[in-house]
Amino acid sequence: MTLNNEIRKRVLQANLDLLDLGLVCLTWGNASAVDRQRGVMWIKPSGIEYNSMSADQIVEVDLNTGEHLGNLKPSSDTATHLSLYKHFPDIGGIVHTHSSMATSWAQACLEIPCMGTTHADHFNGSVPLTRRLHPEEIKDRYEHHTGQLIIERFKGIDPLHFPGVLVAEHGPFTWGKTIQDAVTHAVILEEIAKMAYQTQLLGKHEPIQKSLLEKHFQRKHGPQAYYGQNNNT
Repeated sequence: MTLNNEIRKRVLQANLDLLDLGLVCLTWGNASAVDRQRGVMWIKPSGIEYNSMSADQIVEVDLNTGEHLGNLKPSSDTATHLSLYKHFPDIGGIVHTHSSMATSWAQACLEIPCMGTTHADHFNGSVPLTRRLHPEEIKDRYEHHTGQLIIERFKGIDPLHFPGVLVAEHGPFTWGKTIQDAVTHAVILEEIAKMAYQTQLLGKHEPIQKSLLEKHFQRKHGPQAYYGQNNNT
């Protein structure tokens, strides 16, 4: 099996996982992976039903020019993915969904506050929210400007410490070192969105204690992280 076929299979599986996990329906959402050494990205084709999609339909896109190979058009969100790969050099996969609860927070133009340790295990604070797009950004090169909007919001923020974002009035994007990590973060984002909503319904509105937030995030992601097994175990 060639490297291209292996990556296409991986990207196909990630997209199918989004469907199986209940994070997408119809043709909503997409997942992509990047090979930086070769300067290419692979992404879901535009408007293709998940259940009818095959690995050979996953579209290869040049990371620099945005040109794609084959007869199928890549996802309409391709320009957003390209912008993020170019600006966040440590990520290897991106997922975009319209999962209901995370999208609800995005549509409400509200960050998801960190209310407890489940959230703190994965995001080092509230899930960032972008500003709303200006009319001129919507009119021309909309998807490119969506990517630039995310980049603007992450100025001074480590994207691996906050592996996802809410695009105002749109929905969530997540990412990770691999496409599998990006899918995992999409699952986590939807769950913490539900938990934050339910917590506030129960009457608690103040966020987690800062010391507890730092403890939970650092024990998994800090320089002295001790969660999980050693690599040689």
